[in-house]
Amino acid sequence: MGQPSLAIESKLKNPEIFRNQAYVNGQWIEAKSGKRFDIIDPGTNEKFSSCPDMAAEDVDDAVKAAQEAFLTYRTFTPRVRADLLAKFDALIRENKDDLATILVYETGKPLAEAYGEIEYAASFTRWFTGEAERVQGTVFPAAMPGRRIFTIKQPLGVCAALVPWNFPIAMVLRKASAAFAAGCTVIAKPSPETPLSALTLAYLAEKAGYPKGVFNVLPTSLTNTPPLSEALCRHPTVKKVSFTGSTRVGKILSAHCADSLKKLTLELGGNCPFVVFDDANLTQACDALMGLKFRHAGQACITANRVYVQKGIYTKFSELLAEKARQIRVGHGMDKSTTMGPVTVPSGLDKVSSQVEDAKENGATVLTGGNRVNLNNGYFFEPTIITNATQKMKIASEETFGPLLALFPFETEEEAVKLANDTSMGLASYCFTKNVDRMWRMFENLEAGMIGLNSGNSSAAESPFGGIKESGFGKESGKDVAINEYLITKTGTLTLEGQY
Repeated sequence: MGQPSLAIESKLKNPEIFRNQAYVNGQWIEAKSGKRFDIIDPGTNEKFSSCPDMAAEDVDDAVKAAQEAFLTYRTFTPRVRADLLAKFDALIRENKDDLATILVYETGKPLAEAYGEIEYAASFTRWFTGEAERVQGTVFPAAMPGRRIFTIKQPLGVCAALVPWNFPIAMVLRKASAAFAAGCTVIAKPSPETPLSALTLAYLAEKAGYPKGVFNVLPTSLTNTPPLSEALCRHPTVKKVSFTGSTRVGKILSAHCADSLKKLTLELGGNCPFVVFDDANLTQACDALMGLKFRHAGQACITANRVYVQKGIYTKFSELLAEKARQIRVGHGMDKSTTMGPVTVPSGLDKVSSQVEDAKENGATVLTGGNRVNLNNGYFFEPTIITNATQKMKIASEETFGPLLALFPFETEEEAVKLANDTSMGLASYCFTKNVDRMWRMFENLEAGMIGLNSGNSSAAESPFGGIKESGFGKESGKDVAINEYLITKTGTLTLEGQY
């Protein structure tokens, strides 16, 4: 095991939890090349650790280990799999302070948000503990006499989890918990920005009693991410790939998986609309939008990207938002007074700046914010609200992934629906109104996989999560649907003699 930096080590209650080597077949290892890559604190732009730079040549050993483990793990009864998940869940909660600290240094998010992510993440281990024992087959009456038709569910096999940097603990656990409950083994490929949290989870899974090879983690640099991911997608022994990330990359991975017709779950871009009608409770809508937009500096796939406000309340709602945005305190995530941290990657600053400048050139008004923040050499940007936004601006068509909120005026419900649906994506949409008939119409007419109805939170372990259009396919979380992504349905037809 490599040694953690002093900045991290001094803040951990249990330094043993810190891991910065790859985890394969129950062993902590280096890449075959011997190369490592740096992990950067986005709050200071300084290196605080490093990890093995695993490459395509390292994939086969991990897949073989996962397949060997699967041959045994698939025979574990649902009760045993549930008990393992329960132990894993307990260890995650027991070590939440150290997990939160590592999460802050990797992602930049404020400590309070890091705790929030861990609680959210652990909801999946808890939920799938129950799902493990809820897998059921079926029996069907046959049309022909003397026949019986029934189905059973069986685990798929080795699964690859390709995980983003914005919620690295939650996304690993949302995928791995479902796979473990189903009886599958997992190879996780965390983002180059956030491998340490995934490796910490591997350490805790080992302590929970998972056999070697059931959970494997391959950290890799940005340079090696494409070839390593392709190797996982094309490996004939890998039976399922689950990816959370951009639509562009999702299409590439889909092509890699097509040759072997792998089962695939894609949770891709959002560009989500947020619609506020004249009759909405503006305080309720504003509070929901503030949390949805500025949590983790706007870096969430389900965050509100385009905010459509009916003209009768446009000015009032804009002023209410600006007042709240000015109260946000930007700073390093470990500062307890910080309410919004940096963006995780420096390219995020460039994108937000570009969208702000484009909006101004096309007639928008910056109500508050609009500038980078010079603080500790970190990747900070002011919470920004833009008014008089139009469809010709970049922000109307590009997913921002940063602390920039644009307000678009509209007049009628029909216009709002048309504008909201004017995107290739369809992950989540949000609607605020006190007219129940309009609410139901919006629920049916908005083109997205998840609709927030007077709510800014569309994600929970018990709720099916997934999009439509170019936001992907398949479901993560929710009863039955999520675990079924890791199961095959096998049909049996039995012909009887001497019976009706």
